[in-house]
Amino acid sequence: MHAMLLKRIGHPLEWTELPDRLPEPGQVRVKVSACGVCRTDLHVVDGDLPNPKLPIIPGHEVIGRIDLLGDSVAGLKIGQRVGVPWMAKTCGQCAYCVDQHENLCDQALFTGYTCDGGFATAVIADAHFVFPLGEEGEDVALAPLMCAGLIGWRSLVMAGKAKRLGLYGFGAAAHIVAQVAQWQGQSVFAFTRPGDLPAQAFARGLGAVWAGGSDDMPPQPLDAAIIYASAGELVPQALKAVRKGGRVVCAGIHMSDIPSFPYHMLWEERQLVSVANLTRQDGLDFLRQAPRIGIVTRTTSYPLAQANQALADLRAGRFEGAAVLQP
Repeated sequence: MHAMLLKRIGHPLEWTELPDRLPEPGQVRVKVSACGVCRTDLHVVDGDLPNPKLPIIPGHEVIGRIDLLGDSVAGLKIGQRVGVPWMAKTCGQCAYCVDQHENLCDQALFTGYTCDGGFATAVIADAHFVFPLGEEGEDVALAPLMCAGLIGWRSLVMAGKAKRLGLYGFGAAAHIVAQVAQWQGQSVFAFTRPGDLPAQAFARGLGAVWAGGSDDMPPQPLDAAIIYASAGELVPQALKAVRKGGRVVCAGIHMSDIPSFPYHMLWEERQLVSVANLTRQDGLDFLRQAPRIGIVTRTTSYPLAQANQALADLRAGRFEGAAVLQP
């Protein structure tokens, strides 16, 4: 197999040839056909997330077909198309897992962070944490659903029944969530980097009723806002934008420090909450709805060997939607 391997934090990924890997009991091997490039991959490469397994193969928005089954795997078959998400494995026994909050498991493993991911020609995955996908849709178009879509779905559920929903950071996750929210009858207000007129036009093209800079105030108070950008200074901005009793959801795994802000921004029962990882049920719920919603992902494809360029373009905001690697 071949992979783009991170050997040292802050250094480029290296094209590497590795021995073929065999699945252990309870695992499957997936031949990768597409892998999305997520901002979390940037956080791993840049060292924003602590204690990654090194060397590590990043990538956790994996689409491919099973080409080998480990012992004791049931319900999956060779040739089946599946998705491999961020959550790679949980203990299944701790209080969080038993209480249906496996996303908070202290012993969890994460694809592309604490176990090898999909910036490769093949990936080993726990059979319980892969999602059967059927044959509808192209592999490249489906890849962003495995994290941008799944985390976007969880954050949208966390935001509650907001009629007016603000999305801060209009990238891979927001451009999917905007479509889901409108399908649910919600009005979307898009916040981009100040002055990013192309991104604002992109958001309006996806049906946003308003689009402006992250330093702007919406024309009406929001019922809820979701922050997908990793900029902590957006938290006070979003709190100012939501109504009394409104909710601000921080959806990223990493965020820069939140600056201090006066208590009155939080007062009047505004809520500030965070989203951590996902559960298998999140995946089942979202992927069951996705074909009905008719989500169209905007993607920019790169050969696997150009993963460093894809990461650089993501960091600089050079494309709309999501980047996807293809072996």
